[in-house]
Order: sequence, then C-alpha cells, then structure tokens
Amino acid sequence: MYAIDTNVLVRLLTQDDASQAARAVALFRAEKIFIPKTVVLETEWVLRRLYRLERAVVIDAFHKLGELDNVEIEQFAAINEALTLNEKGMDFADALHLASSKNSQKFATFDEKMKQSAPVGITPKVQLL
Repeated sequence: MYAIDTNVLVRLLTQDDASQAARAVALFRAEKIFIPKTVVLETEWVLRRLYRLERAVVIDAFHKLGELDNVEIEQFAAINEALTLNEKGMDFADALHLASSKNSQKFATFDEKMKQSAPVGITPKVQLL
C-alpha cells in the first residue's frame, strides 16, 4: 500500500502536469492507495483556493475517490460527514474539525463564522469562547 502526498493527489485530480499526472494515474491503477485525512484537507484547500474549482466539483472528486476499491481514506466516515456539511455551506476545514471530534461534547472556537455555519444540534456543539 502506498500513502500519498497532496501533490500526487492534486496531479491526479487536475492533470495539470502531464508527466506527473501520468505517474499518479499509473500508481493509482497498480497499487492500493492510502490517503491521510490531512492530505484530503490540504487538497481541498489547494483545489478551491489555488485552482479556483467550485465547491461541488471538489466534493464530487472526493466522493469518487472514496468509491475506488483500491483507495482507503483515513477516517472516511468523518470525511464524508465533513463533505456533507461543506455541501450545506460550512467551511470544509471547520466541518472536518467537527466531524473528527465526535468524542467531545463541545468544540471551543473564537471563529464566529464557524459557530454560525454549524448546524443546530450537531455534536460536538460549537461554543464561542
């Protein structure tokens, strides 16, 4: 099994460098792939901020990755929950923080936007400090 870095995943998804994209595709075709949730988080940011891809396009790309038989995404249930919250307008990073904190009752933040975008009744409850 190969764990991959953000740059490999970005090449696979954007195909912006022909040589590197071909190597990424070959790796995904030949091997079992592990994608750390930190790579998902960083890739979402890169695709949205640097490549200016629409939220729906990025979300769809992650859903398709999760459907591949040879791909394991770390804490995929939390990633899926974060994608659902992101679809509803919450920042992906904030959504992933919440989805990864299910063993907690409250999530402390200074971020008012996060508090406002968190769905009512979500666990953990977002609390402003």
